Amino acid sequence: MGLHDITFYDIINRSATCFGKKDAWIDVSDGRSVTFSQYRDMVNCLASGLQNLGLRKGDRIAALGKNSLEVFLLYGASAALGTIMLPVNWRLSDHEVCFNINDCTPKVCFVGKEYHEKIRELSGKLKSIEKYYSFGAENSIFYDFYSLLDNDGGFVREDNSSNDGFVIIHTAAVGGKPKGALLSHQNVLCANFHLMMALKLTQEDVHLNILPLFHAGGLFAVTSSFHAGALNINMRKFDAGEATRLIEKRSVSVIHEFTPILDTILGEHKKENIDVSSLRTAIGLETAACIEKYQEITGGTFCSLYGQTEVSGFASIGHYSDSPGSVGKPVPLAEVILVDGYDQPVPTGLVGEITVKGPLVFKGYWNRPADNLHMFRNDRHHTGDLGRFDEQGFLWYEGRLAEKELIKPGGENVYPAEVENIILQHPAIDRVVVFGVPDPKWKEAIKAVCQLKAGRYVSPEAIIDFVGERLARFKKPQCVEFGEDFPILENGETDRGRIKALYGG
Repeated sequence: MGLHDITFYDIINRSATCFGKKDAWIDVSDGRSVTFSQYRDMVNCLASGLQNLGLRKGDRIAALGKNSLEVFLLYGASAALGTIMLPVNWRLSDHEVCFNINDCTPKVCFVGKEYHEKIRELSGKLKSIEKYYSFGAENSIFYDFYSLLDNDGGFVREDNSSNDGFVIIHTAAVGGKPKGALLSHQNVLCANFHLMMALKLTQEDVHLNILPLFHAGGLFAVTSSFHAGALNINMRKFDAGEATRLIEKRSVSVIHEFTPILDTILGEHKKENIDVSSLRTAIGLETAACIEKYQEITGGTFCSLYGQTEVSGFASIGHYSDSPGSVGKPVPLAEVILVDGYDQPVPTGLVGEITVKGPLVFKGYWNRPADNLHMFRNDRHHTGDLGRFDEQGFLWYEGRLAEKELIKPGGENVYPAEVENIILQHPAIDRVVVFGVPDPKWKEAIKAVCQLKAGRYVSPEAIIDFVGERLARFKKPQCVEFGEDFPILENGETDRGRIKALYGG
């Protein structure tokens, strides 16, 4: 640990000193609460238990479970030891869960009781896992999580630095397979700083945690609130009615959300006459109509942003009212430059690829050196997103580069290539193009346009089910259309642009 280094574990110790007996975390599901000091002590015990298992700096720890105190304790203990957390998206299919775990070769896997059967069935394929622990009761192949806390909390601190890996979060599969984005302690602290400043977080705030902790948005929502001394009220999984009642009961002041979360909360407020006036700020991705309705009802502010996991959650942020429709201005610890196809800066008002430089940029993709060389060319992170700056310095999001086309249903990232690869495995399908179309609820929905093989027939519903059996449900097309007119380019590839023009409705 160098003189100028600071890690998330140092923030845990600082918070215990600064906020001591104040509640840090409440789990809604069972009413458990811990103070900042109690959290630090539990983290120390868990770190000791993990160290006694033989885990050392750089080892990976997998966790598959809904939001809970146990998951947040694992983040803290991992930060203390210098191990790297691998949170697994519980919405993924068995195949995807298996791929993400094997991609990062963790030694230990922690599992929520609702996923015991899934992991039991996959255990023969998870070659790196030496031990399995359950967040629930011990059974079958699973040891009891709390047995690891049965000690005095003494552990040997590793020589951890700010630049060491903290968490691996798998991103959407741009080339058909997910890539694990490695974020450092520096990255998480940078995200905390930017959120604390933008949202004006203090120890008086109450944050309702409704985003999953396997998501960069959910993780940084919790760590920034913890860093500021605010109370995290944790929901295992979002439920609109329960969330709205908690806002009133607990005087929640801060939420992070993705469409349509905020709209469903406002719907519950209207239907049940529940008071949501304590909400002073919300941040996320929303429609203009929903944001304006929220601001009218609560008098609070809404922060719009541009971001991705690779830039510690976000690279620009701003109050919606300052420039409706924009994604704010670059955060303080980032240089954002828009470039053309030759990596030359574009003038104000013109569209270019968003590139980012600064301590918020992630360390790179796990075991993907070629991808990292391309992504970090010319000493800048190339996001694959397009944007433009206006004369006031506000950034406007303008979509994706063609080769990195992305669909965002409800805040999730879905790359067409991954869905197309699955659909092409169906024996009736010859060609397919997947793309995003406007959707009033999710902002964007997934559409697949398919060409059938000669003499074959399959229903749209069968294609949707075929994808749902192999990928996470949020990656299923909402609409499947069959077309005879499938334009082909001179090189023999499908003319994606023409397909989208013909069938993009």
